Amino acid sequence: MTHPGPVLVVTNLDDPTTDLVIDELHGRGVPVVRFDSGDFPATLSVAAMITSEGITGTLTTPTRTADLAGVRSLYYRRPSGFTFPHLDEQTARFAVSQARYGLGGVMASLPGCLYVNHPHRIGDAEFKPSGLATAVTAGFQVPPTLLTSAPEAARAFIKTHGPVIYKPLSAPLYRNADGVSCTVKVAEVAAKEIDEAIAGTAHLFQQRVDKVADARVTVIGDHVFTVRIDSDLLDWRTDYGRLTYTPVQPPPGLTSALYRYLARFGLVFGCFDFAIGREGQWWFLECNPSGQWAWLEPETGLPMVAAMADLLERKPTCPTTTSPYASASLNTLPPADTSAPRRGGRP
Repeated sequence: MTHPGPVLVVTNLDDPTTDLVIDELHGRGVPVVRFDSGDFPATLSVAAMITSEGITGTLTTPTRTADLAGVRSLYYRRPSGFTFPHLDEQTARFAVSQARYGLGGVMASLPGCLYVNHPHRIGDAEFKPSGLATAVTAGFQVPPTLLTSAPEAARAFIKTHGPVIYKPLSAPLYRNADGVSCTVKVAEVAAKEIDEAIAGTAHLFQQRVDKVADARVTVIGDHVFTVRIDSDLLDWRTDYGRLTYTPVQPPPGLTSALYRYLARFGLVFGCFDFAIGREGQWWFLECNPSGQWAWLEPETGLPMVAAMADLLERKPTCPTTTSPYASASLNTLPPADTSAPRRGGRP
């Protein structure tokens, strides 16, 4: 029986991926309540009670009201943070904490709700050391990796495992001298570049994979979409105009490892990045539990928006190996090529 309740979508105002999914759900007649938790309490309100049946009550936006006891699913994307600009600093800090643990706690405890993904599980999975350790236990190949604040340990690792790249453990935005928002880039690093500044905080160093291509594998519920990405870039995310996309079959055993990884964190969605080595190995780099994915659909023709709508609608689906989406990405596509990368921009 189809669940009659609404889909809650938690994200900021400017989110094209969410727009596509909501349009698909509207086309199916599925009720949707979209809101940004950062709008609380100015234009968003909640009245929730803890009962023997769990959370009951309402969430109200300027245009919608949702029954908290009857939410079908919650798509947690990219909400903005709580702000209280009219309050002094100390009072605002208190108000933010109450909003986070109040509204946030209610949204994390909806009875019978399917979370894509649960915000607490997203938080767990965003810790890179946890992700890499889980990748190993799930059966992925992971490049030699060091986490350290010791300069000598970093130099020794680079000398033993070079070439080595530096990766930020998290990627918060910062502003450069011109006031432009930037992120810390992935970059190759030599032992001679390591100085005592390393002791100032934690750093992640990883052996650079001698790759012929990258791969993005997006898991949406029962559906697995595998795309090879060709470029001449160390980090393909730095220049989308130089990328070529090809849907491919994953290597044997990869799909089961994907689901072992997701199960460890309690996730139903994830964007996995791999480097394809010259010998055909698929090296796990990371999994983003709230990553971007919709740009791949027009590039490849894979029905990813429909798959996400299926998941949020809670539409009954076939197992991965027999579903039409899995068939498109697993069973009828060319195998992953390990030859030299092709050049070129988007088709």
